[in-house]
Amino acid sequence: MKYYIFLLLLNISVLGFGQKSKIDFKSIEKNLKNPESLYNYDKLIFKYKGIPKSLDSIEAQYLYYGRNFESNKLNTSDNDFKSLAEAFKNNNFDDCIRLGKVLYGKDPTNMDVLLILLRAYDSKKDVSNFTHHLAQLRLLADAIKNSGDGKTEKTAYQVNSVGDEYIFLNILNIGEGYTKSSKTVKEGIIDLWEKENNKIYIKVLYLDF
Repeated sequence: MKYYIFLLLLNISVLGFGQKSKIDFKSIEKNLKNPESLYNYDKLIFKYKGIPKSLDSIEAQYLYYGRNFESNKLNTSDNDFKSLAEAFKNNNFDDCIRLGKVLYGKDPTNMDVLLILLRAYDSKKDVSNFTHHLAQLRLLADAIKNSGDGKTEKTAYQVNSVGDEYIFLNILNIGEGYTKSSKTVKEGIIDLWEKENNKIYIKVLYLDF
């Protein structure tokens, strides 16, 4: 499967219709930690790992943005992630799968890790694992897509990290010819991507409750 076909598969989901809902980060943090809540992290991650298509849009939102409150999430500066990125850079897809599976176990909603695993499984023509992780990446991308419409600062798409921002931009086919400007706001940074009359606002979250 070629890369452009892979992106098209994501576009089908992300460019679909969805209900925009305001994100209540304090409610997300509270419910994820509550074992009695329907949105408890362990319950959501169990469904996400097993049958990602079984999660609805609210569950996807809780799972994606709840990553901000997880203490064991990966950082791109971590040595383990650097090793995975190096293997990917060298097209060593066997190592990508070996290292990626370990990091996925530690941080299953990390979009960078999911994307690398997808490319690796694609190269190996492993349809089962590719399809499973694609459903997971679609779910997380839809959570971003449903966070706003990207047309104004107030309705900006909201992402957990710069890495997620660039993955989402690729899914939207935003890149070549666009210029970027940034401003600091409450809880994050607003990036404005412009090309002629097209404008896309994305808020990179830096939460501190």
